Amino acid sequence: MLSPSAVLLSGVLLSLHAEPPVSYTRDIRPILAENCFYCHGQDATQRKADLRLDTRAGQRAEGIVTPGNLAESALAERIRAADATKLMPPAKSNRKLTESQKKLLERWITEGALFEEHWAFVPPKRPPVPAIAGTSHPVDAFLDARLREKGLAANPLADRHALIRRLSLDLTGLPPTRDEVTAFVNDPALNAYEKQVDRLMASGHYGERLALPWLDAARYADSNGFQQDGDTFQWVWRDWVVKALNDNMPFDRFTIEQIAGDLLPGATPEQKVATGFNRNHLVNGEGGAIPDEQRHVIYFDRIDVTATNWLGLTMACAQCHDHKYDPITQRDYYSLMAGFNQLSESGLAGNQSSKTRVSPPFLEYPLPGQRENLARLEKAVTELNTQMDRQRADWEKQVAADEKFSDKALRDKVLAKASDKPLDQTAKDKQKNEEKRRTDRDKAIRDHFEQKVAADLVARIKAARDKVAVFRNDELPKVMVMADDKPRDTFLLNRGEYLKPGAKVDFATPGFLPMPAAGAPKNRLGFARWLVAAQNPLTARVAVNRMWQNLFGAGLVRTPEDFGAQGEQPTHPELLDWLAVEFRESGWDMKKMNRLLVTSAAYKRSARVTPEQIRLDPDNRLLARFPRVRLPAMVLRDVALATSGLLDRRVGGKPVYPYQPAGIWETLAITKERDFTYPASTGTDLYRRSLYTFWRRTVGPANMFDASTRQACRVGAGQTNTPLHALTTLNDTTWNEAARVLAARLIREMPEDTARLNRLYELVLARQPSPAERMTLTRILQRQRGAFAADRAGAAQVTAAGTAPVEMKQDPVELAAWTQMCLATYNLDEALTRE
Repeated sequence: MLSPSAVLLSGVLLSLHAEPPVSYTRDIRPILAENCFYCHGQDATQRKADLRLDTRAGQRAEGIVTPGNLAESALAERIRAADATKLMPPAKSNRKLTESQKKLLERWITEGALFEEHWAFVPPKRPPVPAIAGTSHPVDAFLDARLREKGLAANPLADRHALIRRLSLDLTGLPPTRDEVTAFVNDPALNAYEKQVDRLMASGHYGERLALPWLDAARYADSNGFQQDGDTFQWVWRDWVVKALNDNMPFDRFTIEQIAGDLLPGATPEQKVATGFNRNHLVNGEGGAIPDEQRHVIYFDRIDVTATNWLGLTMACAQCHDHKYDPITQRDYYSLMAGFNQLSESGLAGNQSSKTRVSPPFLEYPLPGQRENLARLEKAVTELNTQMDRQRADWEKQVAADEKFSDKALRDKVLAKASDKPLDQTAKDKQKNEEKRRTDRDKAIRDHFEQKVAADLVARIKAARDKVAVFRNDELPKVMVMADDKPRDTFLLNRGEYLKPGAKVDFATPGFLPMPAAGAPKNRLGFARWLVAAQNPLTARVAVNRMWQNLFGAGLVRTPEDFGAQGEQPTHPELLDWLAVEFRESGWDMKKMNRLLVTSAAYKRSARVTPEQIRLDPDNRLLARFPRVRLPAMVLRDVALATSGLLDRRVGGKPVYPYQPAGIWETLAITKERDFTYPASTGTDLYRRSLYTFWRRTVGPANMFDASTRQACRVGAGQTNTPLHALTTLNDTTWNEAARVLAARLIREMPEDTARLNRLYELVLARQPSPAERMTLTRILQRQRGAFAADRAGAAQVTAAGTAPVEMKQDPVELAAWTQMCLATYNLDEALTRE
């Protein structure tokens, strides 16, 4: 029989055994990265006491960390030092370890101080899928395992009305139609949901929705930025992205063509257009801009955008010095830049016209019919020139046939008429050499003919040539692309200053990551292929994390721009690695990955929040419920247009200029070199999807709250929830016109109020109102009718929004009342969010 002390000791041992061991990756590295690496990390110029804590060798040096022995570990001593001069981190650093962090460090040392490489820099391996009873989907197996560990119950599935709206908004950016909702809700098939997934992914609108976050990441805009802010034709690249996503282009090819499509053997025009990804940067056209300086600004931007999008690394931190937290050296940075600065760009904006400023190299990319239009315009110039030649020849013959003049007399007569002063044929004139006399004579004769004889024809030729110039400069797309057409040396820049070049460097990938395949070209093409090589530990993880973020509101790694030491740890590291390997081994199939995610129970769960979930997982990191997030402004606008019936569903094409408050462009214009008057669209162009709205860098679309500025790469989702949004959704012309057109549709199609209210909710929320909601709505409707009956001028104002025709046969009071009902419905929380 055990003594009481033995029982107590065994209980303590069991308790210790039950506590999971400290993980360096999960528990220790984040503490060191936040508090120690700045002074004891990668950057040799910043390093204090020649001590590194970011490597195993550095930790083991000079008794800093002695595995299993706290007393012999200087780290343990310094974090609890009573002497302020010895305490680490020092007080002047404004960093301080919590008691729990100190205990974690001590436990780690006691347990053997196991060192692990940073999780993101180790190639992912497919972990086994947890065996969870009642769970067959691999995504759910990983998630449910964590929920069970936490003792947290997952929500049931959302009802079909919420599911079809959620799915349609996520996969197409458009609300489901009433017929689509009815078909899904009443479909008894076991695969009814999967059929909807496949239908939506086959839609041409799938690529439009999936393109939105990619355009943010690529800092896509339709103008250069800066003072002149000249227009570009990068919308051709935008259409390439939409088509690639609709066609389910494998992600490895999607990567290679955007980074190095021009370097592929026999590169097609479309593959060259794809490289517009790295030409979506700002271009300075201001007076006094220094070309070499501006080129380097562009190079730096190019490295930042590429590294963020595919590697999830903050490489910009190595522009001036070695990275302070990640193993990225300054040489790594400039060695990579050597592959991205071999093109003949001046660094400055072009000057095709006062409106269009495209910086070379660019690719002329005629749209269907444009070659014929250009040929027709050029033919008109040719025909007029031919007519001019004939008329001049006839005129010269006519004058020469006049017997009253000799050759000299003819010359003098024409010269006299062409001159403002009488001719004085002096000896000085005779001294001119014969060639100059002939040139002067011919010019004078030509000027006389063009100014006195054929002035009308000359004006017509000028007008025709102007049309050709305008077409070539402002209509014929010239897509800024990559082209290695100007080899140049690359140097490591002292503190990132372009005027302080140091050692010459050649192209290379970051040295801390696996090397490219033997014989790989040392250029962008070699780099692009290296990005999607099996041994690259980052690209697949970064890609699936962004796909997850697009559907669940936040990634498994909540810092999509930073997979390094300063970024957040993945909430479900095994799931992230499983998805990364699955994505790569599927042939980088983007639609297959998105289908996998949206068919999980996690995606289909209700968004209802329980007190238990708030207590145990307030940030919903374990996903017991579906994340309820506000819809992007672009999607909200498209929803209003779609439900009203105004939406123009054409896919692709030139940017358009929908409603925006008056004077914004004009007020912010800071140069008189071009006309900044907002060229508002008319007709159906007013109702195109928000994806196609012209994006001016100096002043983005006024009604796109939370949108990226498109000045720089953004891969995180910008989400705010503030009453200020209602300044747009309650007052903007787009929403008011959509509400008015929808109201007219309800009045025209539905005979009485209940049916109209039901249809309104079906169109906007994909469900019918509850009895309680219907009673409330009816009361509000009656108040609106009474208010507008007493204020017919107000009714007329409400129903005047926009340019869509007003149905004159409808009672203005009734139309105004229902317009307000529709506008209020557009502004319900449920309408503004993805439930």
